[in-house]
Amino acid sequence: MLAGHFTTALIAKQKFPKGTLLYFLIISQLQDILWFTFHYLGLEVTDPSDAFDATLSNMAVDMLYSHDLAPLLFWVAIAFVIGKLLFKSTQIGLVSMALVLGHFVLDFFSGHMHHLFGAGTMGAGIGLYASSPYLAILIEAIFSVVALWYFFKEESKKGIVRTNKNRAAIISVFAYGIIFMTLIATHSFRDLLGIPEFDLGFNTNMPTLIFTYVVMLYCLNYFVPKFKTTE
Repeated sequence: MLAGHFTTALIAKQKFPKGTLLYFLIISQLQDILWFTFHYLGLEVTDPSDAFDATLSNMAVDMLYSHDLAPLLFWVAIAFVIGKLLFKSTQIGLVSMALVLGHFVLDFFSGHMHHLFGAGTMGAGIGLYASSPYLAILIEAIFSVVALWYFFKEESKKGIVRTNKNRAAIISVFAYGIIFMTLIATHSFRDLLGIPEFDLGFNTNMPTLIFTYVVMLYCLNYFVPKFKTTE
């Protein structure tokens, strides 16, 4: 799951304003950030290497250290410590734990297959990206719509006013994530656009993924705080 994780950060900020939105956005994607890091360390190498060949259904990676269930217990503890120390708040530490656990739960239903600890151990996910990517995207889309509806509804109750343009900008960030994944669910950009084989050094898969995450994070951190209150 991509866009859905970011919705949990918006709700966390809404319910626990002592934490910053940027922090919640980052911690909601902690496992994926670790995945990117471990990829470059050679621990969770992701194929295919070329972004133009990648689809949800053919992407292959053993997320042993970033996403598997056993290491998750360690990352949950780390999230608690980071949240507590940064904001001097046990509450934010607990919220951080919930966001990391929530990431795992959402991936269980809409994401890559995870395991207890390694590909040869018990599965800890449905693995819909490989077996039924469009169903995985539908689950994420429904979750994102419900989460955003709840987020905006709670804002209205608190007297928070947004312009239609601002709401549209926020929604478009999530729509982009869903549309992007739908486009590459089973067909690569090379297939869709007839792109020939080439290597310019920047068409590799992981930098493209990282760029997508950074752009979404930046846009949400820019647009979400732009509101007025009726108080």
